[in-house]
Amino acid sequence: MARRRSLSQWEALNERIVTCERCPRLRAHCLETARVKRAAFRDQEYWGRPIPNWGPADPATARLLIVGLAPAAHGGNRTGRVFTGDRSGDFLFRAMYETGFATAPTSTHAGDGTELVGCAITATAHCAPPGNKPTPEEIVACRSFLDETAAALSGLRGVMALGKIGWDASVRLMARVGRPVARGAAFGHGAVAWSDKNGAGGPWFLIGAYHPSQQNTFTGKLTPAMLRGVFETARGLIGEGARATRGGEQGM
Repeated sequence: MARRRSLSQWEALNERIVTCERCPRLRAHCLETARVKRAAFRDQEYWGRPIPNWGPADPATARLLIVGLAPAAHGGNRTGRVFTGDRSGDFLFRAMYETGFATAPTSTHAGDGTELVGCAITATAHCAPPGNKPTPEEIVACRSFLDETAAALSGLRGVMALGKIGWDASVRLMARVGRPVARGAAFGHGAVAWSDKNGAGGPWFLIGAYHPSQQNTFTGKLTPAMLRGVFETARGLIGEGARATRGGEQGM
């Protein structure tokens, strides 16, 4: 029964996301990109709508929430799935697969069989923005979806922010849901900040990673080993949080 409720809540949230019309600039850009298409994908039908969250078959099993920036115009905006069908996604999923967070090292299209394990992926903006840069106002317009995403993941232990914008959005998210991290917690690749360890359900952590954009991966600012290392750290922090929760329960 609990699993059905969790899945229903998750599906209802995703339906609200994909039908959202809050940001006219973003909606126009997504539709125009879907109409014009990139030459390599001219025979494909583009999604052209806001991109839903992606999680495991049972959302309650997600312990880690990965917060990206926004869908790529010819990636998620084409395939209908976040980080799917572009080089950033290829880079990300290799690291996730090698650390047990995904069942395959690539994510090419929505029906490719790749599944997430113990994690979910969302974005600060659910529509592909011009120049890959949503405005602050557009990020605020999507903020309620980020809050609802965290609320729908009943087993959540931590958040991984991909990039500085994702980090800032995640810091604000954790404050809004009563899991504030220390004031002034600064973004950095591998940076970790903890929420109040006395919070109900145990502590949450926030971990930062450079975004797997081509600008970062082609220049060597982010290497496969670096991204894999952050996921390995997150894996360990999930266990640390669980141990703290058990210890707190035993002491009550």
